[in-house]
Amino acid sequence: MARLERDALRICARFRLAYRVLEPERANVKRRYGVCFSDGTIRIRLMHATTRRPLKYSSLVNTLCHELAHLRHFNHGVRFRAFNMELLEFAREQGIYRPGLRPSRSAGATRREPRQSEANRREQGDRHDGDQYQRDREDHRLTAPPHEVDLQVL
Repeated sequence: MARLERDALRICARFRLAYRVLEPERANVKRRYGVCFSDGTIRIRLMHATTRRPLKYSSLVNTLCHELAHLRHFNHGVRFRAFNMELLEFAREQGIYRPGLRPSRSAGATRREPRQSEANRREQGDRHDGDQYQRDREDHRLTAPPHEVDLQVL
């Protein structure tokens, strides 16, 4: 939590934000990753709700930036989203936010695992769209959608 607090202060200093307190979310809260109250209190969930494993630091920073953006825009409108992206970009530039880093199996070091391309997912059968017809079209097994019928008039 101390590291998150230091990073929060760096982000706040850059964007002239001020929060009252940054604290861990209560363990019994299961439905949100963070919350920002109107008095400036920010709570961040540190553990996964069901597995109780610690969340990745990049997830904590992402949630932190989201909650810090609420200090300026207490809604989820267009200006909020733009400001949230600005906070995340600053955090990324400063090396605070590094999405895609996964814990290594050796000595707790981190390494960057490449994101799997759509072609690789298709080859490995790792598809999340649930659309068998589209996969068949991509594999060139079908030439026309099932509702289109090619009739030849004699």
